[in-house]
Amino acid sequence: MNTQAPDPLSRREREIMDIVYQLAPAAVTQVRDAMADPPSYSTVRTLMGTLEKKGHLSHTASGTKYVYSPTVDHSTAQRSALSRIVHSFFGGAPERAAVALLEMSGMDEDKLSELRQLVDEAREEGR
Repeated sequence: MNTQAPDPLSRREREIMDIVYQLAPAAVTQVRDAMADPPSYSTVRTLMGTLEKKGHLSHTASGTKYVYSPTVDHSTAQRSALSRIVHSFFGGAPERAAVALLEMSGMDEDKLSELRQLVDEAREEGR
């Protein structure tokens, strides 16, 4: 797998990728069946072909159908997406994004304690 996430995704492409990450490998029919308000089979097939051209998916033949797998591991894709959000909406400042998440999350004391522990661990590791 690659260590860099490819181009950003549209809403439908993101939905497909989320499903493929859950099912991988996944055929077009499986992806379509898992979609909320799915478009036609041919539209899903076309979108998955586009995702392959963009570098997000690869396929192998399984009998008469293709099965698709992500080319980038999920955690790398998550970090890349989060980095774009932090850059676009928080001036590149992750601490501002963290504050916004805390303000909207309504975390209970257990979750806040877990978060404190993660921050302490990150400090110790020099992140």
